Amino acid sequence: MSILPKLTPVLVLWAVASASAQDLDKMPPAERAQAVAQNAALNTQLASGPKLPFESVPVKGWTHGLVSWIASDPSGLIYLIQRDLKMDPVVVLDQHGKILRSWGKGMFVTPHAIRIDPAGDVWTTDCANSMVYKFSPAGQKLMEIEIGGQPTPRTAFCSTTDIAFAPNGHLYISDGYHNARILEYTADGKKLREWGSAGSGPGQFKLPHSIQVDEHGIVYVADRENGRIERFDSQGNYLGEWSQYGKTFGLKLDQGALWLSSIPRGPNGQPGWLIKIDRESGGLLGYLNTLNTHGMEVMANGDVLSSTPAADKTPQWYRAASGGSGH
Repeated sequence: MSILPKLTPVLVLWAVASASAQDLDKMPPAERAQAVAQNAALNTQLASGPKLPFESVPVKGWTHGLVSWIASDPSGLIYLIQRDLKMDPVVVLDQHGKILRSWGKGMFVTPHAIRIDPAGDVWTTDCANSMVYKFSPAGQKLMEIEIGGQPTPRTAFCSTTDIAFAPNGHLYISDGYHNARILEYTADGKKLREWGSAGSGPGQFKLPHSIQVDEHGIVYVADRENGRIERFDSQGNYLGEWSQYGKTFGLKLDQGALWLSSIPRGPNGQPGWLIKIDRESGGLLGYLNTLNTHGMEVMANGDVLSSTPAADKTPQWYRAASGGSGH
C-alpha cells in the first residue's frame, strides 16, 4: 500500500465539475432572481450571526493531489480521498501529517466522498464509475456496490456523490451527477428502495451532493444546485427543507447540530463558509469563513476538517480556539 506513481496516471481536475454548476447569468430568470435573493439574505444573516471561535491551519503532510473529501476516525486519524491517480486515492495521515498508509490505485475514476462508519470501516464513492467501496481501516476491500443507472457516454461527473449510515445499519447513498435520487441498501449491500426525481419541487433534486442520517432515521440531503437542505423520513417521505444556507456541498451531523460546507449560489470555487445549524429548527448556531470548500468532517474533539478542492489549496483544519471543544 504505497503512493508511488503508476505508469498511466489520470488526473481529474476540479474545473471539470463546473459543468454541473450553474452560473447565475445562465439560470432561467425566475431561478436567478431566487438565487440572488437567497445569497443576499444569507449574507445578511451571517453578518449578524455568531462567528465561531476556531483557528484555521493547513492539514500537515499533504502537498500532492486535489483533495475531494476528508474524514476522521475516533482516534483522530485523518482520511483523505484525492484525485491525482498517479497516487493512491485513499490516504491516511496522523495528526502530525505523517502518511501512515494508502490504497485504492486503479480502482477509481473520479474519487468523490469518504466516510467512516460507526464500526470504524471506511466507505468511498466514485462520481464517475458508480462504485461504492467499503474498506477496513487498513485498506482491505470488504464490499463493493455498483449503483448503476449512469448515462451513456459516461463522463467524469455522472454518478454517486455521498453515503450515510442509518441506526439500523442501512446505507443511504446520494446519486447526484446526472441522476436525482437517493438509494437505500441493507448493511450487506442489497438494494431496498430509491426515491427522487429531477426538479425543484418538494422531494425533487438538482444534484443531491451530500447525505446524513440521524439517530431517529431522519435523512438530510444537500440539494446542491437548488440551494437547499431537504429532510425525509427513512422511507423517503418529504418532511421539509431549509433554503437559507446557499449552495451546500457537504453535510455532517454532530450531536444536536448539522454542519454545512456552503458557498453562495452560482459558480463553484467561490469563498464560502462552514455553517453550524440546529438540526431540529434549522436555525443558525454559528459559522466560519472558508476560501473554498467541498467535503467536511467534525472530529471527535469537535475540531472541523474541510477539503478545499482547488489545485493551489490544501485541506484545512479548524481548531477550537484556546483549546476549547467545538461541540
